[in-house]
Amino acid sequence: MSQIDKVLARIDADLDNALARLFDLIKIRSISTDPAYKADCRQAAEWLARELTSIGIEASVRDTAGHPMVVGHRKSGKPGPHVLFYGHYDVQPVDPLNLWETDPFEPRLVTRADGSKMIVARGSADDKGQLMTFVEAARAYIAETGDLPVDVTVLFEGEEESGSPSLHPFLNANKDELTCDLALVCDTSMWDKDTPAISIMLRGMVGDEIIVRAANRDLHSGSYGGSAQNPNHIVAGIIAGLHDETGRITLPGFYDGVQDLPESLAKMWAELGFSVEDYLGEIGLKYPRGEKGRLPLEHIWTRPTAEVNGMWGGYQGPGSKTVIPAEAHAKFTFRLVGEQDPEKIRASFRAYVQSRIPADCTVEFLAKDGSPALSLDPTMPAVAKGQAALEAEWGKPAALIGMGGSIPIVGDFKRMLGMDSLLIGFGLEDDRIHSPNEKYELRSFHKGIRSWARVLAELAKG
Repeated sequence: MSQIDKVLARIDADLDNALARLFDLIKIRSISTDPAYKADCRQAAEWLARELTSIGIEASVRDTAGHPMVVGHRKSGKPGPHVLFYGHYDVQPVDPLNLWETDPFEPRLVTRADGSKMIVARGSADDKGQLMTFVEAARAYIAETGDLPVDVTVLFEGEEESGSPSLHPFLNANKDELTCDLALVCDTSMWDKDTPAISIMLRGMVGDEIIVRAANRDLHSGSYGGSAQNPNHIVAGIIAGLHDETGRITLPGFYDGVQDLPESLAKMWAELGFSVEDYLGEIGLKYPRGEKGRLPLEHIWTRPTAEVNGMWGGYQGPGSKTVIPAEAHAKFTFRLVGEQDPEKIRASFRAYVQSRIPADCTVEFLAKDGSPALSLDPTMPAVAKGQAALEAEWGKPAALIGMGGSIPIVGDFKRMLGMDSLLIGFGLEDDRIHSPNEKYELRSFHKGIRSWARVLAELAKG
């Protein structure tokens, strides 16, 4: 047997133990956004540091102003790239709890009628199951061969689900220690249950919130209706004017830096067999929106968006209360692509909003952090090595895909540490991340471990 075959055989033989270790990590209630779980977040960090050290990756818990980081190293000056593997141990809140079939932090293995199995628990897919695929691959490699095929640094974060407030200061303070040749990021997904993927495009994002104020108090709609300004109407007009009849966003300069999809990727994506009817059908919808004349996958991966995430004003209780509210609120996010500048988008949005505010009304803006989009060169050698490793494991060519969401740390790695990232994950579209009854396929966990072992082996080749 070759070295990699021996490592893969060890992974197969140890799967039950690997699953038990994952369950131990999942049971820790590491909800980063809720201060009540601060001790749990530290417990998760300490568990990971012990686990890494026990397999031969010397690790420690590093304090921050928020939840701690975990940093580990195994370096012996091997040829090939020195890689940094990133994941996050924190999880989303579990609300609404009543929609969970069982305790979110008591992981269970569910067998379906067709014999397939899934792990159900909060954090099973996002991101504990994913990060443990790498840990278990490293465990098997070291146990079987005595070492890893390339030098490895590990960074596990505890605030990804709450905006990563400690991340920038930590990267700045530890720049020399964390800068490597390549970052490996697992917080992504497959194309489908049988087709692995490497994500080469991440949309950026910028957000803003507005509070429109008119009268100095809520007004009786019988006495003032039709005469006094209604902030709800003003906000509704702002929202309605954001898109034209073709689905394009109307903000001046919004499409500066937006590029058309390269023909080679358009051809690859057209061959992926994406069905917008099935995609929308799973969520109870039928009819797509977005810019006319674009591929459905362009809408999700490579075209910018303007969305309203929340809007409120006036009476919200049961029954009726006939008032004109004194103020109305709305929250907006813009997903960015290409070379769009988050601050220019914010400035254009605010100028647009100001132009729609009547002279005797005011608007207040509450800014949200912004990050630009990021693209990975599909011709870089690490992508080809990742594709080779994934095809060897899954028996199908790995798709090069975009992501509709954002992973800000990938941009931070590039801008702050000068590192490109190889984004490989094994989640599926129906894993219900951030929702009740989150799950992770046992097959994803098992073959994910095997895949990372193959990726490390490929990266070690000249």
